[in-house]
Amino acid sequence: MGVTTTGWALTVAVILVLLALDLILGTIRPHAVGFREATAWSVFYILVAVVFGFVLAGQYGWDYGTEYFAGYIVEKSLSVDNLFVFVIIMSTFAVPREHQHKVLTFGIIAALVLRAIFIAVGAALLELFSFMFLIFGLILLWTAVQLFRHRDEDPDIENNALVRTARRVLPVTDEYLGGRLLARVDGRRVVTPLFVVLIAIGGTDILFALDSIPAVFGVTSEAYIVFVANAFALLGLRALFFLVTGLLDRLVYLSAGLALILAFIGVKLVLHWAHDLSDAVPVIPTPLSLVVILGILLITTVASLLKTRRDPTAKAHAGVVLGSPSHPPEHE
Repeated sequence: MGVTTTGWALTVAVILVLLALDLILGTIRPHAVGFREATAWSVFYILVAVVFGFVLAGQYGWDYGTEYFAGYIVEKSLSVDNLFVFVIIMSTFAVPREHQHKVLTFGIIAALVLRAIFIAVGAALLELFSFMFLIFGLILLWTAVQLFRHRDEDPDIENNALVRTARRVLPVTDEYLGGRLLARVDGRRVVTPLFVVLIAIGGTDILFALDSIPAVFGVTSEAYIVFVANAFALLGLRALFFLVTGLLDRLVYLSAGLALILAFIGVKLVLHWAHDLSDAVPVIPTPLSLVVILGILLITTVASLLKTRRDPTAKAHAGVVLGSPSHPPEHE
């Protein structure tokens, strides 16, 4: 693709400016984000991502432009599953609404840093070892099967290993103390529940990165496209959280739809690996991938809304790849 150092620098600079804007809004002026504000910011981030896609296509051609949009849609759809877990974390720790903005912004920064690292490692592995396409494909197929099997479960945040360890080794207060991470109470340095919340979100960011990076490499092998698709999908996550929080419970088939998308991309990666061994093995072109992914998302969304309309008691779940029960059995 031949992106210059200047191109990378300008891209990273734009992303950092957008991150700084998000961080300033979340920390300087803590407030409960309303529907109108969330809508405006969601539209803004989507427009930025779309405009960037057209600029990319104009500069490098529509083959790369199509790969970018396919990667962006994959990451955006997977980020909605992130939102499920974020909602569960916020509910579990009873995070005040005025501090949720800050938590999400820091969570997005952590996700971007982690995914940048995983993208660099993944790109290097794919460059050095062609069989990594097979490994990534098998990882996605395994993830898809597990997610589909446990699509009606939610992750157990309280019993997360990182959260348990943090509570065991750190002095944690019961109060949020104005949204601070660290505080001094009775002369003793302590951490607030907000600090533990960030640990929980950081831990889930790692798990999501392990799935999303192989998935986006399934639609493009360009590290630059992988990075920008992830970055723009994550940048809109904070506003999307406040916009669709009430809608998430209605997306009852989302986990099943995401499992199908991951399985499809897993098959695409395996075929890509096999095609390198024999030209007789077909490959799935990116435009077809884009159509299939959009089709699955459309069918999933419509079917979910129809289901909840017929059965108002139906509730969506985030899905659990490892199949951990929400409430571990008690030991007698």
